[in-house]
Amino acid sequence: MAAAHVLGDAGAFNAGTGRHDRPVAVVGRDPRASGEFLEAAVVAGLASSGVDVLRLGVLPTPAVAYLTTALGADTGVMITASHNPAPDNGIKFLTRTGHKLPDAVENEIERRLGEKWDRPVGAAVGRVREAYGEADRYVSHLLSTMTGRLDGLRVVIDCANGAAHVVAPEALRRAGATVETIGASPDGLNINSGVGSTHLERLQEAVVSGGADVGIAYDGDADRCLAVAHTGEVIDGDQIMAVLALALRAEGRLAADTVVATVMSNLGFKIAMRNAGIEVIETAVGDRYVLEAMKAGGYNLGGEQSGHVLMLDHATTGDGVLTSLQLLQVVAREGRPLAEIASVMTRMPQVLINVKDVDRAKASVPELSAAVAVAESELGETGRVLIRPSGTEPMIRVMVEAASAEQAELMAGRLAEVVRTACA
Repeated sequence: MAAAHVLGDAGAFNAGTGRHDRPVAVVGRDPRASGEFLEAAVVAGLASSGVDVLRLGVLPTPAVAYLTTALGADTGVMITASHNPAPDNGIKFLTRTGHKLPDAVENEIERRLGEKWDRPVGAAVGRVREAYGEADRYVSHLLSTMTGRLDGLRVVIDCANGAAHVVAPEALRRAGATVETIGASPDGLNINSGVGSTHLERLQEAVVSGGADVGIAYDGDADRCLAVAHTGEVIDGDQIMAVLALALRAEGRLAADTVVATVMSNLGFKIAMRNAGIEVIETAVGDRYVLEAMKAGGYNLGGEQSGHVLMLDHATTGDGVLTSLQLLQVVAREGRPLAEIASVMTRMPQVLINVKDVDRAKASVPELSAAVAVAESELGETGRVLIRPSGTEPMIRVMVEAASAEQAELMAGRLAEVVRTACA
């Protein structure tokens, strides 16, 4: 209800379009048990505020973003906790253009929770109808982004018992791949439980034992994906971006020969892009910062090491199924194993230590800055150091990349001790 009031007051509903008698919202969810009753509450809140609602059912977050625009809705709502365990859940609001709400609008919604208001009555209340068949519109959109087929590829996909368990296998099969699925039997409680992009062991085993060409793992709401080569090697988000960047550049479709990544992207990614003549623009950690930089510079490819890849020519948000189709298309077109294609980038050993129960405001104290300077001098161009305070917890993250895992571990441990003493 608060969202309906804020978006209505801001003119986000029917702003000069004249498309509807009433505002329209689309609502989707992942298959968590709590999503069943949270969906009912969200739909009731919107409809009681005079908003017509289309219930999309269980669909990935990027599907809801796409359908918000494709169906001419005024806002989209996705009920999900992404890669988190089943007891967690949350609500994402989307603008009519399929983008996440700005922080200021989200804060205003929170501020107006529980406010007094005059309820619509009679013909002024919103109506609710099911729109489950719109999943096919999303799949057709995904297939329309492809310039080739996946015939001959044997793929295992892990749907994390999540939101993509129907549309992902459908999309890949219609694209021509032979598909085996795991993690495609959601019961409301098993989402992300031992499966999906945060638990790759089952997928690695299935790919190797079944002799598949590639494995793809989505998270609970399928806004990201990781891959597994036929050898069982994990192909992370940095490697996926490297493959896609080179493919787009070869086709003359990589905007400004630039890709946007976060400060957490592996140094090996940046070296590979530099060697290929592709510029890398770095942002703070978080897909919203990647998106901001992409929109500001007119770039069309960006993402995070986690597999959250944004391809703005085709989507307004990270889309795991889209990313997997584009990646598999490169494999099919080149006729080479994914491990070989991804070897364009060599991952530098990376060690991350979360130092807890410290004052995150002290992340730049002189003692720590001096220790970082010494470490960076030792590493030279063969590694790097990143000290990053948590945005929400009393914690400072220490990340070190080096030529060897032993050097990275040693240096990260040394810096973590400095954080514990200097930032207490």
